[in-house]
Amino acid sequence: MGSRRNGKTVIMQLSKETIRYIQPSAGLITPPEGVFDLPERVIQFGTGVLLRGLPDYFIDKANRQGIFNGRIVVIKSTAAGDTDSFKRQDGLYTLCVRGIDNNNKTDETIINSSISRVLAAAEDWSTILLCAHNPTIQLIISNTTEIGIVLTDDNILDSPPSSFPGKLLALLYERYKVFNGSTESGMVIVPTELISDNGSMLKSIVFSLAEKNNLEKDFIHWLDTSNHFCNSLVDRIVPGKLPLSEHKRLEEKLGYQDELVVMAESFRFWAIESAHEKVNRVLSFSRTDEGIIVTPAIEKFRELKLRLLNGTHTFSSGLAFLAGFDTVRETMSDEDMSAFIRRLMMLEIASAMDGDTVSYNEACAFANSVMDRFRNPFMEHRWLSITVNFTSKMRLRNIPLLVRHYAKNKKAPEHMAMGFAGFLLFMKCTLSPDGDYYGKSGNKKYLVQDEHAARFAELWAKDDIEYLVNSILSDAELWETDLTALEGFPKAVMEKLQLLEKEGVLSGIGKMELQKTIA
Repeated sequence: MGSRRNGKTVIMQLSKETIRYIQPSAGLITPPEGVFDLPERVIQFGTGVLLRGLPDYFIDKANRQGIFNGRIVVIKSTAAGDTDSFKRQDGLYTLCVRGIDNNNKTDETIINSSISRVLAAAEDWSTILLCAHNPTIQLIISNTTEIGIVLTDDNILDSPPSSFPGKLLALLYERYKVFNGSTESGMVIVPTELISDNGSMLKSIVFSLAEKNNLEKDFIHWLDTSNHFCNSLVDRIVPGKLPLSEHKRLEEKLGYQDELVVMAESFRFWAIESAHEKVNRVLSFSRTDEGIIVTPAIEKFRELKLRLLNGTHTFSSGLAFLAGFDTVRETMSDEDMSAFIRRLMMLEIASAMDGDTVSYNEACAFANSVMDRFRNPFMEHRWLSITVNFTSKMRLRNIPLLVRHYAKNKKAPEHMAMGFAGFLLFMKCTLSPDGDYYGKSGNKKYLVQDEHAARFAELWAKDDIEYLVNSILSDAELWETDLTALEGFPKAVMEKLQLLEKEGVLSGIGKMELQKTIA
């Protein structure tokens, strides 16, 4: 299959030149008229799939609605890879959005035209600095991974500075000099790196670098008063490239070649923390999609994601993997496991979260969206990868939920107790001659990637479940609290662990859910 040109079928590469030969069709959204004439309004540090699947998605959508009317200059910060694919395709790429939304299957294909050009910091630094001269550019977005936001002994006069904060500071300093420190020339800076308080952390590092580089006090004052560093929280699974065979089928269907195809789930969320009028004005594209929110505080959204998405993953991963399910999607096709996960979220996690920051109804609404994401037939999220650093994830994500539950109830939460028992059973491992720790599920061995694996192996070797449970739960150094002080919890965990060992995980879960249904 291909496009028609002069009566012939042609398979062509996606680009500004060939886009006119690509006809909109069912499931394919093409760029709007005049989009290539829009001014550059955004600088983006990073070419990664998360940026292309989330912020760039929102900006492209707003452009198609005639709201934002601006494009993105992308800066490739690292030396790895090249920008040739972006140049060949004039920044165009296909975004495949696939998932479950309100119980409905979604499958949307978009030619994203938000990127105007991609510049490599190592080769195009002088050109990048010229972007600071452009008055229409008022927004800077970044995703340089968590290790990108670090303080180094960077010289901002280098071409380019070595770190992302150094590059950002050099760009802002150039901006300050060109516009003589005018208030209006300040920028809105929104990092999307997956660390708490990412905007505040980036601002602190940029200020430290400014002092290390002995930049003038007037500049530092402008940096502080005219620029807005916003904390943000992003949430969208963007696996990136399609499998090769699926990629080829897509190109045949669409009639063009695309080296930059990206797949993303339908769920999308970007919370940006600010109450400033200028930030709201600059982020005008936030009005085009309910998945993006500009709000004075984002703590509520961080809690929802951490407890209901990540926390549910952690409570469920050991059980699901030992029950024989490799992926989250597979698990949701099992009636008992699906019921367990729903009741865990709705009856226990959402209830524990109910308070001043998050209401029970808000938690339940988010839980429903999580169920849709877990059922997504296009995502292959593997349970074994979720179990990496299992102990620390349990401590950070779920122990606070247990403590909150007991602040309201004196009865042990049955589903949390079962999830914790599944965690203990998953951590039943032995030391291998290769120096790693392995557990066993049926006839298959699995790698336990956890810094506390040796401790669990030692306790399981004693073959005393009561001793194991009490030893682990009472370890205040491990959990930052003594979990044996939670009334009924040690007994509930021990009973669940014995049930799992005796009946098998799937049967044990089934018996528990049957009892809940009868009750």
